[in-house]
Amino acid sequence: MPAQQWLLESVGIEPAAEDGASAAGAPRSQDARWAANLAAARQFHAREGHLSVPRKAVEIVDGVEHKLGAWLDNVRKRAAKLSPQRRADLEALGMRW
Repeated sequence: MPAQQWLLESVGIEPAAEDGASAAGAPRSQDARWAANLAAARQFHAREGHLSVPRKAVEIVDGVEHKLGAWLDNVRKRAAKLSPQRRADLEALGMRW
């Protein structure tokens, strides 16, 4: 309905593109989130030389904020459930489990 569309647009929610593509900010797959957070970890490691990141640390990659500290903390807690490839990617950066 036009009234509903106007209300949604007034709070910053844009309609999906006509070609069916999702709007910006749409949920990403777990693999895409992993890749984005890993890129943030690589950027931090390249700058600092370690992955001793405070829990509340935020890393900005391509204008997008990543809660790197929280992500690394959660990864450490779930280390036993990670695939061997994901563990290897983090170990290459000197990850301490």
